[in-house]
Amino acid sequence: MNMQKRKETQSALLMILTSVIWGFAFVFQRTGMEHIGPFAFNFFRCLLSLTFLLIVSTSFKLRNKRIGHKVDKSEFSSKSLIIGGVLAGIALFLAMSTQQVGMVSTTASKAGFITTMYIVLVPIMGIFYGRKTTPKMWLCVAIACIGIYMLSIKEGFAIEKGDFLVFLSAIFFALQIVIIDIFAPRVDAIKLSMVEFMTSGLLSLVAMLATETTTLLGVKAAFVAILYTGLLSSGVGFTLQIIAQKNLPPTITSLIMSMEAGVSAVAGVLFLGEILSSREIVGCIVMVISVLIAQVQLPLRKSKQVEELGQNGENRELAQ
Repeated sequence: MNMQKRKETQSALLMILTSVIWGFAFVFQRTGMEHIGPFAFNFFRCLLSLTFLLIVSTSFKLRNKRIGHKVDKSEFSSKSLIIGGVLAGIALFLAMSTQQVGMVSTTASKAGFITTMYIVLVPIMGIFYGRKTTPKMWLCVAIACIGIYMLSIKEGFAIEKGDFLVFLSAIFFALQIVIIDIFAPRVDAIKLSMVEFMTSGLLSLVAMLATETTTLLGVKAAFVAILYTGLLSSGVGFTLQIIAQKNLPPTITSLIMSMEAGVSAVAGVLFLGEILSSREIVGCIVMVISVLIAQVQLPLRKSKQVEELGQNGENRELAQ
């Protein structure tokens, strides 16, 4: 296995771990919303995530200083870091907010299917900034959509207010993936994530103060949900996403991320007492198959291999 393939495999494993974390977050998002509003939930979630990342960033800095490595003193002066973090933060705020508000008036099954439609939207958006999508990837997208449909849709599909808001969240999640794909290779992953959560948190705070009444009692009741989503789902999950996307195309990233729908179903069985039907189990299997196909490198003709090696060399030179 060459170095690039090893990096891609490691990044894919990180994204699978991220999908598991996000899948279990579904349970905590549902319980947290019983005590505080969606904007308050997202604000405290982002605040906790930012605090976690500040601690991690400071720990890395002290460690590098102790072992004699050069410490980056540029902090947040990079234009790409600021622009990328702010844009990603705005997209993340819009995605999380529309999803949380939409889930109030739609079923979890519909929300799961509609949200993970970003696996279709990401390759479409990628076309507009030069990302080529192979026929194999389109096949994987189609298979994943079938799996999500079998897993999530339990009743007639009707476009209602909640459904529309969750569909908007899928668009914004896709946009966030694309923004990270553009900026992640240029900047420090943790700092990019910090700017992203700072932006999303400030916007959530403004929305919370303008539209919701939040009590200390409600925050205490939702503390466990905020703790999980803030530390693991946001702090760890989104940072792992940024790290992984340095070596993975956004289409593969979105496909792996779509596994969170399957994990959510398992979490529902374990913590909410839900029962998986045979159709839903098949849907989980179909989604796993789509991700596995995406990760398998098909044999190329010799001329094609030479051409691809040449293109990879040019890409490395441009990156340097």
